[in-house]
Amino acid sequence: MKLNDVHQGVHKRKKSRRVGRGTGSGRGKTCGRGHKGQKSRAGWSAPAIFQGGTMPLVRRVPKRGFHNRFALNVATVNVADLQRTFQDGDEVDPETLRSKSLAKGRYDVLKILGDGTLTKRLKVSAHRFSQSAREKIEQAGGEVCVLGGQSEPSEKAAPSS
Repeated sequence: MKLNDVHQGVHKRKKSRRVGRGTGSGRGKTCGRGHKGQKSRAGWSAPAIFQGGTMPLVRRVPKRGFHNRFALNVATVNVADLQRTFQDGDEVDPETLRSKSLAKGRYDVLKILGDGTLTKRLKVSAHRFSQSAREKIEQAGGEVCVLGGQSEPSEKAAPSS
């Protein structure tokens, strides 16, 4: 290979196909649309779910249940995981949990749950705490810090009666 051949055939902008420019062009007369039929007509385009006129699978499958689009994605970490992973006196927050692979992926709210025992003094920062987790962290001499952003469900405004 030579240096002047490196970019041979590589084009930054691909030219659009010019159809309907005579039979000699290879795309004349019907312009690649074939003869007659729905697809040969001007202005026709198929919907994304189109299946040749058959009832699409999207419409054939029954829809059941309910999906709450506004529900928060809650990541949970147990007190036992904190006991196993962190040292006495460490600060625990969403970043350190992510670095230790305890709270992976995308989530809206981080919640600490009370499964297990805790003997280490930790300063734990999260959006939510279960009652038992809060008690276990404070019993071990640790500190609970509630992060802002997402509030507890019970803290949301109750409907006035």
